[in-house]
Amino acid sequence: SAVPHTPLRMSSGLGGLNKSPHGVVVGLCQLQLPVIETKDQLDAQVDRVCALVGKARRGSTSMDLVVFPEYMLHGLSMDVCDEIMCERDGPIVARLRAACVQHKIWGCFSIMERNPAAPESPFNSGLIFDADGNEVLYYRKLHPWVPVEPWAPGDLGVPVVDGPNGCKLALIICHDGMFPEMARECAYKGAEIMLRTAGYTAPIRDSWVFTNQANAFQNLMCTASVCMSGSDGTFDSMGEGMFCNFDGGIITRGGGRPDEIITCELRPDLVREARLGWGVENNIYQLGHRAYVAVQGGARDCPYTFMHDLVAGKYRLPWEGQ
Repeated sequence: SAVPHTPLRMSSGLGGLNKSPHGVVVGLCQLQLPVIETKDQLDAQVDRVCALVGKARRGSTSMDLVVFPEYMLHGLSMDVCDEIMCERDGPIVARLRAACVQHKIWGCFSIMERNPAAPESPFNSGLIFDADGNEVLYYRKLHPWVPVEPWAPGDLGVPVVDGPNGCKLALIICHDGMFPEMARECAYKGAEIMLRTAGYTAPIRDSWVFTNQANAFQNLMCTASVCMSGSDGTFDSMGEGMFCNFDGGIITRGGGRPDEIITCELRPDLVREARLGWGVENNIYQLGHRAYVAVQGGARDCPYTFMHDLVAGKYRLPWEGQ
């Protein structure tokens, strides 16, 4: 009988216990889904997150970056009450920043950010601080999960920054990852590791898995993705912390245990090597250099109608208006 094919997987370094000189150890916190309705509950939830930053550091002295899910401070109520909104430079964010300094670790966090121009439509924002408390990444979710989410569409593009141990790092949020253009944008701007934070619930489990893998494979990029976990009495988030290698194989995958921190060592140096050395399935390069065996340097035109229409502001599906 045929032997089942097992995809090649990069070692996780035993979750970062055996860190290599070029490795980046990431922890994905499958945070318990909270119920947040008041300022006092918001304050208490900030304390929980800060305590888990400490847990991450105590549990892994080699960890470079701990990542918390979308909705970590607000839960899934979609409440836009001003009392529980945050500001990029406000006291809530200052406490998160201080936790990174206290525990000497990078942190990735989620806030629902006040939108002065449209208070009824806050931004769904992500922030990354380094171990000295410096803000290194600030992102507003480009693709809110319609028709459920009330957030304004992001207006800052997709930043790619210098991350821990010299890696190139990007962040997208939840539904963003269902659009292959989002991961492609991250990789096109140089990202070697793409974080994806989410509040997704169980019906999205299969889609979560194969998009995380596809986003990695199509771009020769490691992906590190995590959802909220557990129940708030109404919704059940799924956890599913997940690391994918640049060939699309799953390196490490968590389950649904709330507050578990899934760890893995990622190797941006091997991403760089693959991007420079791969011929077969180097798809991010081949997109802009089609048929380079037959055409010197590859065909450089853009044959895609949807790209032209999107740039021209004329994107329209054949079935719109039906």
